[in-house]
Amino acid sequence: MAKQIPLYFVDAFTAEPFRGNPASVLLLDEDLPDTVMAAVASEMNQTETAFARKTGEGTYSLRWFTPKVEVDLCGHATLGTAAALFTESGETAPTITFETRSGKLHVSRGATAGSYVMDFPAQTARPAGADPAVLEALHLGEIESYHATPRSFVVVEVPQTVDLTTMKPDFDALGKITLPKEGHAIIVTRRGPEPYDFTSRMFAPWLGINEDPVTGAAHTVLTPFWSERLGKTEMRAFQSSPRGGEINVRLKGNRVDLVGRAVTVVRGTISV
Repeated sequence: MAKQIPLYFVDAFTAEPFRGNPASVLLLDEDLPDTVMAAVASEMNQTETAFARKTGEGTYSLRWFTPKVEVDLCGHATLGTAAALFTESGETAPTITFETRSGKLHVSRGATAGSYVMDFPAQTARPAGADPAVLEALHLGEIESYHATPRSFVVVEVPQTVDLTTMKPDFDALGKITLPKEGHAIIVTRRGPEPYDFTSRMFAPWLGINEDPVTGAAHTVLTPFWSERLGKTEMRAFQSSPRGGEINVRLKGNRVDLVGRAVTVVRGTISV
């Protein structure tokens, strides 16, 4: 007989329904086979589907799947999972600890009602040689810098004259390019515009996601990246996708705090 599992759709990094980044969240009482989780994620067809299982007081195992693959780190689905646990499942611990493939991640209620603080490891981007094929597929001309992190992101910094909201990459061409250092996503970022310290967009056709609306993991890279350039440890960021989403970030040595809001838009169960 099929098991009924609590399922929530949560829009992360927004206080408004149907903005920010949607995640589907399953709250498990026992592990599911990897093949089942992959099939559920494909069925949900969200940028990420999260699977959380309680392992102790305020402690949960957490895994994330795109419609195509399991990933090592996902910010918005972590935020969505914490919001579901705090607001829908009655979690009373002041801080939730998630045990993940990226180590322990901590999420607490924020100072502002409805906000949450995520404590994540920082990622450092190093200078890399710009790939003309990437710039052509992104339809970018002049750039400020080109960086890469080990096994994750390429970071393309563009001039302040570039309007990120009008970008229309060639995703077919982009997905055929092999990124350096086992990269699987591209962040395009710039300073400002006001009232934000920096803005960005994130593209990942290699993961089955042409564009991720608001990306917590990307901001673990962007926080130290922009902190060095702007001389700040606390910044206000916006991801300029069509859905859009705001993140307040804080650099703490080799960790970053990502502060955002979330709203549940669907409550139900799934038969597995």
